[in-house]
Amino acid sequence: MSVGENSPNWLEESLTAITEARVTVFGDFCLDCYWLIDPDLAELSLETQLPVHRVRQQRYSLGGAGNVVANLVDLGIGQVRAVGLIGQDLFGRRILELLQRRGVNCEGLLQDQLDWQTLVFCKPCLGDVEQNRIDFGGFNELAPETADELARRLDQAAGQSGVVVLNQQVPAGISTPEMVRRINAVVASHPSCKFLVDSRHRSELYEGCWLKLNTHEAARMLGHPRAIDKRIPADEARDFAEQLCKRTGKPVFLTRGENGLIVADETGLHEIPGIGVIERTDTVGAGDTVVSAICAVLASGGDTVTAARFANIAASITVRKFQTTGTASPEEIRQIGPRPDYVYSPELAEDPRQARYLRSTEIEIVTDLPEKIDIRHAIFDHDGTISTLREGWESIMEPMMVRAILGSRYEDAGEGLYHKVADAVQRFIDKTTGIQTLAQMQGLVGLVREFGCVDESDILDMHGYKELYNRELLAMVRPRLAKLRRGELEAGDFQIKNVRRILEELHARGVKLYLASGSDREDVVAEAEALGYAHFFEGRIFGAVGDVRVEAKKVVLERIFREHDLHGEQLVTFGDGPVEIRHTRKRGGVCVGIASDELRRKGLNPTKRTRLIRAGANLVIPDYSQLDQLMSVLGFPIS
Repeated sequence: MSVGENSPNWLEESLTAITEARVTVFGDFCLDCYWLIDPDLAELSLETQLPVHRVRQQRYSLGGAGNVVANLVDLGIGQVRAVGLIGQDLFGRRILELLQRRGVNCEGLLQDQLDWQTLVFCKPCLGDVEQNRIDFGGFNELAPETADELARRLDQAAGQSGVVVLNQQVPAGISTPEMVRRINAVVASHPSCKFLVDSRHRSELYEGCWLKLNTHEAARMLGHPRAIDKRIPADEARDFAEQLCKRTGKPVFLTRGENGLIVADETGLHEIPGIGVIERTDTVGAGDTVVSAICAVLASGGDTVTAARFANIAASITVRKFQTTGTASPEEIRQIGPRPDYVYSPELAEDPRQARYLRSTEIEIVTDLPEKIDIRHAIFDHDGTISTLREGWESIMEPMMVRAILGSRYEDAGEGLYHKVADAVQRFIDKTTGIQTLAQMQGLVGLVREFGCVDESDILDMHGYKELYNRELLAMVRPRLAKLRRGELEAGDFQIKNVRRILEELHARGVKLYLASGSDREDVVAEAEALGYAHFFEGRIFGAVGDVRVEAKKVVLERIFREHDLHGEQLVTFGDGPVEIRHTRKRGGVCVGIASDELRRKGLNPTKRTRLIRAGANLVIPDYSQLDQLMSVLGFPIS
């Protein structure tokens, strides 16, 4: 089964169904403590002469099994039970308070073992940099009588649940090898209940259970341990999932970080791509989100693939929440929608050695096209796809954003801060290339606030920053237009190689052409007229209209499909940015990525190639020089 074969309303149906689900979470209930230290208020202790760290703000959130519970509750699960062990200390009381505040059934949460320390992860932070962690509970030993009582409480809860999560977070937690033997007995006595294991250290000890694990945990379980910094390729990950499914006889969910999930079950192997995230990410707790979302769907009668797709979306939300073990709400999930911005073929995108080309050409075949293509409409992005008039815009936007973020500290900012800001800006521009400029400036507002170098009263809104950027950009573009008007340069000097010929060919064959850009519409029209190809589009030129909610490229696609009742194979989009490629891929259209070196106006730009493949391009070309072969691939007969 592929990702797209579920009901088109699968997401809303899942959100409705999970309100009736019943889930129990058994495992290591932890507390995450974030202590935000103010470095400007440091002093030396009179007693020890050592630096004193003053905490300006403290936050406490549920971690481990507690974070799984928090995610389940915030997803809207009908009934959630907690079974575990916490200490009779202030941290244990805080966990109990946080759980009860969420309406969790805590009858199975024990506090009877007097020498048990609550599992706590204390995270001092200087700015947004986490310092050395301080942990509690690392020397706990589970008493036999406590293990017996935990097994009894688990047995009771399983009888009233559709799914039980078996969480094992730390070696000194409750799921000791002896406790796991008791758990296996409970699993065997409840054949109608699904038990999903999420264990960092002891997955191989569980029997009769479904598994959720990451690729490195899978490698260790199969006897092929890898260093945590060693990447595990997709083909090995697939093999791991299949082996574990065969070994256990139960479904396996294998997480691959930003590259999504693999599911192995009795019907075969299923891959769910990762989801592209523009914002800075924090992966703490993302695995807990995946577990909770999977269990929510399974407990409400959903299948494994739907559970994995749902979990993928939920995790893409929580990784955007910085310095907290976040959760995902139904409303946040609805905002992402049933067709998120997937990341396609990440291994191929990063490794050009895997590229497959049309014979004797530079046309890279990323995915095979449909056998019957009947192109009637073609959308072209503008900058970098047709025109190079704005070539170098990144070199304008990047320093402008860095200056905006650093504000008055721009001249005297330390090297570490400067490069941290510059790196963040580069990543942001790379991820947002192709969206309208106003949306990029909206993101800049967030970056300015995030770094905190500019007083709130001095932060501009997105329109203010856009005005600053446009002023600097036009200072570069206007002299180029002036040279064009004076005849010092020709229109072809600002066009990707052979692009005029493809416009002429498609127009002559009756294909309706559309020009869609993230730049302001009046600028797009003026530049297309100046460069001599506006007439090919017969008025169908679209651009930004000053409203960040209106994405020109998405609007054009929806209009074409609505007005012409199209099938995907009747539309092709040419673009050098991920936005137009993603939107077209979602609608089933043909995506041609233009990975051109804009400075030379021809030849391959490897960075663009990577970006376009990840966005979902079916074909990638360096320019339009091999036009006959390209037209043939797109289903046009060559005379």
